[in-house]
Amino acid sequence: MTTPRHPEVAAQPRAKRVSRWWPVLSGAIALGLAVGLGALILVREQGMPLAIDTAWFNDLTENRAPVWDAVALVMDALGGGLVATLLIPAVICAALLLARRPWAAGYFLAASLATGGVVQVLKHFFGRARPENVLTNLDFGSFPSGHVANAAVTSAVLVLLFPRLWVWLAAAAYTVVMMLSRTYLGAHWLTDTVGALLLGIGVAVLLWAPVAAKLDGEHTVAMTRRARVRAAADASEGRDAG
Repeated sequence: MTTPRHPEVAAQPRAKRVSRWWPVLSGAIALGLAVGLGALILVREQGMPLAIDTAWFNDLTENRAPVWDAVALVMDALGGGLVATLLIPAVICAALLLARRPWAAGYFLAASLATGGVVQVLKHFFGRARPENVLTNLDFGSFPSGHVANAAVTSAVLVLLFPRLWVWLAAAAYTVVMMLSRTYLGAHWLTDTVGALLLGIGVAVLLWAPVAAKLDGEHTVAMTRRARVRAAADASEGRDAG
């Protein structure tokens, strides 16, 4: 059995149909909701916190404790700075390339860069002020949260590349904990994290749609290649045993 030259040849029919309208529409709706939430905050409250933001923030700050401070600061380091912008993307891209998944590596890199760019545009456009009781160093703009957007796009990309239950659970847990940590540290209002969640997922789905068939076919080719290697190894062991 020969390996297909082009990944999309090996894609499942369902993956080939993904490049049609529904994922593009879904991604566009998520992005639209993120921008719409920012606009609503700006128009209704002039960027000031909504009632739900204030209530959530007060509940968290009243229950701060050293152990939760430590957890939140670890998430702060994972979700920003050189760790989030260089180290984690480099590790993920390297792992995908070693697994002979160049389309997957390119997709992840494109989604990460696009999300970071959109976050900065929206931060400067809305110019929302951050909470005052902050436990970490911050840059300009509260809406949307860059940490949460980065966590959401990374999680969404990995779920789309590896649609297994444990990946879903790990991705959801990581993103939710990141959302909690940003509001716990006083770096963002709750609605900043919700907007960032929608943004990260929207970008991931939008960029996934045009290359879904290639990604699925690439996965099929990689699995076929590994199965052939295992079969060859088993056959070799059998001959040695004989």
